[in-house]
Amino acid sequence: MQRSRSLGRANLIAFKSLDVNFGRLNSVYEEKGDEATKLKGCVKEEWEIDPHKLTVKKLIARGTFASVHRGDYDGRDVAVKVLDWGDEDQKTNAQISSLRAAFRQEVSIWQKLSHPNVSQLIGAMMGTSEIKFQTHNGRIGMAVNLCCLVTDYQPGGSLKSYLIKNRETKLPFKHFMQLALDLARGLSYLHSKNIAHRDVKTENMLLDENQTLKITDFGVARLEALNSNEMTGCTGSLGYMAPEVFENKPYNRKCDVYSFGICLWEMYCCNVLYPNISFAEITSAVVYQNLRPEIPKCCPRSVAKVMRRCWDAEPNKRPEMEEVVSMLEAIDASKGRGMTPLNQPPGCFCYRF
Repeated sequence: MQRSRSLGRANLIAFKSLDVNFGRLNSVYEEKGDEATKLKGCVKEEWEIDPHKLTVKKLIARGTFASVHRGDYDGRDVAVKVLDWGDEDQKTNAQISSLRAAFRQEVSIWQKLSHPNVSQLIGAMMGTSEIKFQTHNGRIGMAVNLCCLVTDYQPGGSLKSYLIKNRETKLPFKHFMQLALDLARGLSYLHSKNIAHRDVKTENMLLDENQTLKITDFGVARLEALNSNEMTGCTGSLGYMAPEVFENKPYNRKCDVYSFGICLWEMYCCNVLYPNISFAEITSAVVYQNLRPEIPKCCPRSVAKVMRRCWDAEPNKRPEMEEVVSMLEAIDASKGRGMTPLNQPPGCFCYRF
C-alpha cells in the first residue's frame, strides 16, 4: 500500500462503553403511566439526537433489515433510516452485541465526514421508543425500541433511479462528467480519511436539488486494516464487487476503485450490468474469465481508459482515487459526446440488448 497510514478495524475504535440493550441500560427506570424508556445517569454519545424533535413520515424504500422514510427533525427536511433487527427476544446476547457494534461502527465513521459529495449525517438514536411516526390518521408513538440514522433529505433520489429514467435518452456528456467527478471526489475524500466504503454502487449515491451527487450508506464501510490480511470477507454487491473481494482474499481501498469503474460505465451507458448473466455466473465470470462490461465504441478514449484502469484485475495496477480525479479533470467535457440513444440513427450503434 502506498499510504504510510493504514487503518484499523472500525469496531476497534475506543468507544465509550455503554451496556445498551435497544435502549435499556442498567440505570434505566420507568415512570408509572409513561411507556417511554427514560435513561438516568448515562453518558450521551456525541452523535445522539433528541428523539422528541424527530417525526418520521412517508416511507421511501424498504429493505431486508431497514426502511427509509422522509421525516422532519427540528424543522429540517431529513431522511430517516430505521433499522429492523427483528424480535430482540429471539436473538442471543452475542447477536445483539454484534448488531450494536455494527450500528456504532456505521455512525462513528459517518459522523466525522464532511464533504460536498458525501451525504451529511445529522445524528442517530439507539434504542428509543419515543420516535413519532406520522400516518394518515395523525401521529402515533411507537412503543418499541428503535435504532435510526438521520441524514439530510436528497430530493433527486438515487443515482440508480435517475439512470433508469434516462435509459432511452442517455445523459449529456457534460452532465455525465460532472456526476463522474462528484463520485470520484467523494471517494477520494473517503480514502484520504483511510475509509473504504466497500459497497460503492449507483444505488448508494443520492442526488440533491442541483443534481450534485452524494455518497451515502456506510453500513459496511470501515477503516482500512493496518495489515491488509485483516480485511477480508465477501462484502459488497454483485456486479460491482472486485475480484479479490469475490475470492475472499485480503483487499484494501482499491476495491472501491474497481467499483467506481463499474459505476462509470453504468453512468455513461444508463444501462443495467450484465443483463443476460445470472447471479450465479457473475462471480466465476468476473474472477476467472475477466468479465467486464462492454465499453461502447462511441465512448471517448479518455473515459474508456479510466474505466479499464479502475477495473483492472490486479489491485496494485488500479489508480488511487486522487489520480482518477486528475484524469477526469483533464478531460474536456465540452468536446466529448454522450451515449447515443437507440432511436438516433447516426453515430454510435454499439448500444444493444
